[in-house]
Amino acid sequence: MATLKEFEDALREQGMHMALAILERLRERDRAKRSIAPARRVTGRKMTPDLARQILEIHANTGMTQQEIAFQLGVNQGRVNEVIKRGKWLSDDPAAPEAVARDKALDRMAQGIGTKPRQTARSKEGSGVRKKAAKAAKHGKPRAQLSLGDF
Repeated sequence: MATLKEFEDALREQGMHMALAILERLRERDRAKRSIAPARRVTGRKMTPDLARQILEIHANTGMTQQEIAFQLGVNQGRVNEVIKRGKWLSDDPAAPEAVARDKALDRMAQGIGTKPRQTARSKEGSGVRKKAAKAAKHGKPRAQLSLGDF
């Protein structure tokens, strides 16, 4: 299976300039849509200096976006951005700020320390409805139901 970059190179070799123009218009259309499309949540590989160097190599040698690089390598797009823009994760130094933050987070997770998710108004409302239904069922009262004739 050929990549889009290989396909583009093949078109260029064959002198198919009209096809290249169409391909460029499709890319522009996709870029315009990309900002409103929901992001894909990618979790997976641990960030290492080797992976950071691989990100930089792909970024330098291809025209891939950060999201495409992240998806190909199985990492978060934010991590790709950190490597490209700020040079993070390029050393094995355990005293590097990102390594210290990672280790602290892992320690907190291991100890079970963290904040519990707060209850939103919507979930509070839903739990109140469930409690009322359970209370009515306990006292033998039937739950009210609506039918089309009620409207």
